[in-house]
Amino acid sequence: MTKQKKTTGQSFESNHSKLLSGLSSSLKYIILSIISLFSIFPFIWMALGATSTSRDITMGKISIGSELFKNLSKLNELVDLPRVLFNSLIITVVGTLLTLLFASLAGYGFEMYRSKVREKFYNLMLLTMMVPFAAMMIPLFRLFSKAKMLNSYAAVILPTVASVFVVFYFRQSTKTFAKELIQAARVDGLSEFQSFFYIYFPSMKSTYAAAAIIVFMNYWNSFLWPLIVLQSNDKKTITLVISSLASSYTPDFGVIMTIIIIATIPTLVLFFAMQKQFVEGMLGSVK
Repeated sequence: MTKQKKTTGQSFESNHSKLLSGLSSSLKYIILSIISLFSIFPFIWMALGATSTSRDITMGKISIGSELFKNLSKLNELVDLPRVLFNSLIITVVGTLLTLLFASLAGYGFEMYRSKVREKFYNLMLLTMMVPFAAMMIPLFRLFSKAKMLNSYAAVILPTVASVFVVFYFRQSTKTFAKELIQAARVDGLSEFQSFFYIYFPSMKSTYAAAAIIVFMNYWNSFLWPLIVLQSNDKKTITLVISSLASSYTPDFGVIMTIIIIATIPTLVLFFAMQKQFVEGMLGSVK
């Protein structure tokens, strides 16, 4: 009888703990779902706004409209959309590739080569991250003006190619890299660049993927510096066009929502295509 009571008590405690665990998990999912809804709501609102008129948006209408093609037609009348997208893509793609190349080379070099002044120079370089970009705008503008490079893609790309943050990110990721592979490659007669491109680069694909997403978004969403150096309409990027449409005397919010959705698509596609590598790269850099 006593054994039966103990068994019944243990079974009750087990069921009780399972019930509490299930309720806890359900509560977590409910909270996460609510947070996710709040996070994704602005994008849903933009998507619905792209199908509505400006009047409907200002009145707070949140439903699918029938004005999407009209908004696209108005947008094509106001903006040379293919040219604007080309400007943004050429700046973003070229800038991303150059930044990844130089930052990974620097991160690789800082970690692989040992010297007395290395850490001092590296720490000095990290200190430059504390200098706000606004403090460097005037010297940079004068520099590119003297070089006669204003209103060019290079003027937008070059100041941010040597990204200290991305160098720091690659160095942290390189700490987990098996340095014995590079040593073996040197013994086999490979040059340093061959070791970098044939051994280091293939082994760090997830790191490159994570860095590519971060750098791509920075270039694609950059506004202040392109606003200063790009002075003709045929060189304007999509962020500058959105700003000009939104600051007009009578802004058409349906058109603005449409171009914002178009501007969001490339970053969404890139992130979802490289999501797995992004997570692996970020975890690798933390380790």
